[in-house]
Amino acid sequence: MKNRIILTLCILLAAVPVLAKDKTLRLDYIFSGTDKSTEISLAQMKVLDGWYGRKVHMGRLHLAGNGQITVRDTESGKVLYANSFSTLFQEWQNSEEATRVRKSFENVFLVPMPERKADITVELFDSHRRLSASIRHTVDPKDILIRPAGQHPTPHRYLHRTGDSRDKIDIAIVAEGYDATETELFYKDAQTAMESIWSHEPFKSMQDRFNIVAVAAPSKDSGVSIPHKGLWKETALGSHFDTFYSDRYLTTLNLFRLHDVLAGIPYEHIIILANTDNYGGGGIFNSYVLTAAHHRLALPVVVHEFGHSFGGLADEYYYDDQYEESYHPDAEPWEPNITTRVDFDSKWKDMMGKDGVGLFEGGGYQSKGVWRPCEDCRMKTNENPDFCPVCEKALRDIIHFYTEE
Repeated sequence: MKNRIILTLCILLAAVPVLAKDKTLRLDYIFSGTDKSTEISLAQMKVLDGWYGRKVHMGRLHLAGNGQITVRDTESGKVLYANSFSTLFQEWQNSEEATRVRKSFENVFLVPMPERKADITVELFDSHRRLSASIRHTVDPKDILIRPAGQHPTPHRYLHRTGDSRDKIDIAIVAEGYDATETELFYKDAQTAMESIWSHEPFKSMQDRFNIVAVAAPSKDSGVSIPHKGLWKETALGSHFDTFYSDRYLTTLNLFRLHDVLAGIPYEHIIILANTDNYGGGGIFNSYVLTAAHHRLALPVVVHEFGHSFGGLADEYYYDDQYEESYHPDAEPWEPNITTRVDFDSKWKDMMGKDGVGLFEGGGYQSKGVWRPCEDCRMKTNENPDFCPVCEKALRDIIHFYTEE
C-alpha cells in the first residue's frame, strides 16, 4: 500500500508543469496583413536572466485585451502562463491605409521560461471580439538557437525601489532622443514623470508595490522625428510623430530594438520619454507608453497614457468623423471603463449613482453607441486632474492582480 501511494505521488509530480527558475523567454513576432487579413510569424527567441513578471495568477487573464498569449506544458496541456495585450498593428488595421497596402509590425512578449517543452499560442481578435488569427508552436528550452540576451545592460538608475524586483511591479522609463550630453536631463525628466504618476490614486497609496528604473539609452541626435515638419532624427528607438498620419500620435515601430535596450534590466512595463516639446504621445496595453517630455501638458499626458498601457483603460473622448468604428453593438468592449451595454452587468453597474458615476454617451472615439462612467475623467481630458471612480477601481484591481493571491 505504501509503495502504491509513493508511485501515485511520483506520477502526480511528474504531471505538474514547471517553469525554469529565474529565466525569461523573450518571443519576437511579426504581425502583418491588411484590413481584411492577418498573419503571425515567429521571428526569434531570446533568453534573459531573471523573471520579473507576476508570480501570482500565472494562468489567468485579468483583462481580455485585443490579443492573448498562452504557454502550456506540452506533456500535460496545463496552462503555465497567460497574458493579454493590444498592438499597434491592430489599431492600424482599422485605418484607411490598411485598405490599400499590406504592412508588418514588430511585437515582443515576455513569458517565464518553461523547464521542459511547452506550446505557445498567440491569438488576435478583431473589433467584434472574433478570432482573426492565431499561431501555435512548441518551444524546447534546450533549443540551441535561443539566443542569450542582456550581457551588457544599458546605463540605468533606480528612482524608486521598495524591494526585490521579483516581488514588485517593475516599470522601466526609457530615454528617447536624448543625446550623450543630456543624460542628467533625462534622469530629471524621468523623476518628474514618476512623481506625476504618484500624484494620482491608486498609485499614490500603492507606491510600495512598484520599482521604477530610468534607462538612459543614448541617441545620436537630440529630439525626435516630426514628419509633418520634415524633421527626421537618428534616435535610440526611431520613434516619430504622425503615426497613421495623425500629427500628435507618437510611437515607435522598433519593438525589437526597444527590448534589446532593456535586456539585463528588471522590467515588466515600459514608459518611453521623448525629448521634445511637440505635443503628443501614445499608450498600448501591455506594450509601452511613449510621451513628449517637455510639452506643457507632458505630465497629464504621461498619466493618461499609462492608464492605457498599464491598466487597459480606453480613451473616453470621441469624434464624429471616425474612419471606422472601433466598437460595435454586438460586442462588449474588454476595457473596464467603456460599455456598449451588451454586458453592462460586468462593468460598473454596481457603482451607479455613487460619486457621479452613471452612463454618459460618447467614448472610445465614438459619439454614439459607447458609454463612459462619468462626465469627465483623466481618460477623457487633460484638464481633469483625477481618474474617475471606475477607472481608479480598475487600476487598483489590476495592481492587486499583479501582487496578491
